[in-house]
Amino acid sequence: MSHGSLLEGEQRKRLPTLFEVLSRRTLAPVDLFSFYIYMRDQQRSVDYLDFWLDVSQHMSLCRHYVRELRRSVLIATPDLEKTSSSTRRSSGVLENVEGIGDIPLAEAGPSGFRGSEEKDADKRLSAFLRQDGGQGTEHTPPSSRGSDSGIGRTSPFDQPPRPSFARSDARNGSSSSPGHTVARADIRASAEKILYTYLLPGSEREIVLPHDMVSSIITMVEEEARDDPEVFDPAKDYVFQAMERDAFPGFLQAKALGNLVPLSVLARLAVALMAFGGGFWGAWYVVLRDKPRHIRCWLILPFVIAAYFISSYQYNIDPIMAYLGFSEYTFLNWARIREPYVRTLLNKRATATILIAAFVAASLSVLFIFVPGTML
Repeated sequence: MSHGSLLEGEQRKRLPTLFEVLSRRTLAPVDLFSFYIYMRDQQRSVDYLDFWLDVSQHMSLCRHYVRELRRSVLIATPDLEKTSSSTRRSSGVLENVEGIGDIPLAEAGPSGFRGSEEKDADKRLSAFLRQDGGQGTEHTPPSSRGSDSGIGRTSPFDQPPRPSFARSDARNGSSSSPGHTVARADIRASAEKILYTYLLPGSEREIVLPHDMVSSIITMVEEEARDDPEVFDPAKDYVFQAMERDAFPGFLQAKALGNLVPLSVLARLAVALMAFGGGFWGAWYVVLRDKPRHIRCWLILPFVIAAYFISSYQYNIDPIMAYLGFSEYTFLNWARIREPYVRTLLNKRATATILIAAFVAASLSVLFIFVPGTML
């Protein structure tokens, strides 16, 4: 949990959007981890979310690659000017890298959520990667003097994690960019991983997309040898809209308006039915046997249990756990509620649920305690 997410959560007086969840700007129980569990266990469509995350990681790899390449070329330029041959070889790379400007490292969202400046930066990024991939240029790492300087170092917070799907030669240091955290081969491997995992017919985790869209992506990756982020933009937008329309409303209803998973809800229904059965059996017994009222007061116990659990089943919320600040993410596994607005909503719903349960329990108890008895 980052400090920035906590501050943003305290300032937000509304439910989060899907893009805020995917961008890791929210806290439990409406964070990305909870959404992943929901997509896996309840929606049964976690492959779409994994596709979105992998495409976002691909965009991040591209941005880090170009950002580090630009930095290394700019640092190495004074040394390259010592020889005219080196200058001629690197002049084209330098012009291309300087032309794209600085690349932001913010989370890449769907097209509708990007500003004009971000769209222009992404277009320049994709254009550079297409030209870079088409030329097959091997970029040299920065010189030892530039690498040792304070400007050339990359802070630990600015370094992306090494992609797990990188090729073995890239991990062993034999890639075309040994001086970079992200090699050019990593980007190609990332694009191929996305294609072979989610998009090819009969693939391991194939997702349903329009046929024309899939055919276009296959052509660009396999025939045109493209791996720039624009290749997957249409599919990314399509998946985002599908999750926003089909999955996200149910996620908010389950996590922002309740704190129980479906199996736990069914368990509460079973307990409520058993408690109602025992309560009504005892109620008819004390009425037909004309028991005194101090004995009939024992009926309060099963009716309270039954009313509490039937209300919990009806509204998908456990009031006691909501007051304690916990939400269930898997059966009998609880996590603390950290999103302030969600906790406020759950406390209000818990109060309403308690009042309804108290009214039901009181009504049934009064009815069977004070009804005149008879002896059969």
